[in-house]
Amino acid sequence: MAHGTARIGNDHYRTEISVSGHDLIADEGPALGGKNMGPAPYDLLLAGLGACTAITLRMYADRKEWPLESVEVGLRLHNKDGLRVDRVLTIAGLDEEQMARLADIAERTPVTLTLKGGLPIDTRLA
Repeated sequence: MAHGTARIGNDHYRTEISVSGHDLIADEGPALGGKNMGPAPYDLLLAGLGACTAITLRMYADRKEWPLESVEVGLRLHNKDGLRVDRVLTIAGLDEEQMARLADIAERTPVTLTLKGGLPIDTRLA
């Protein structure tokens, strides 16, 4: 499974992240005291959801040997009446029935199910 670390020093709020051998930088925007040197935490959350959605739909279409040309996953996080994600799929190369099936599959991607179901997090000191 995935594993990672996040490290922050005195550089407000630049955070060095290493996840499964890949290095990333996260930061907050100037409005929150950061320097916008990388995606903010909620941006990274949306990136994970978008990537999982696109990859899962590509895998499904490939398995079905459908002529999928592309999938674009548009995501927007809203905080009106509680946190909510709007996801818009733009699919090229498929008929209406196939696109509807992929929209249905999108509701059951691993990251989608994790976010919808919640995830226990156990925290301890090293």
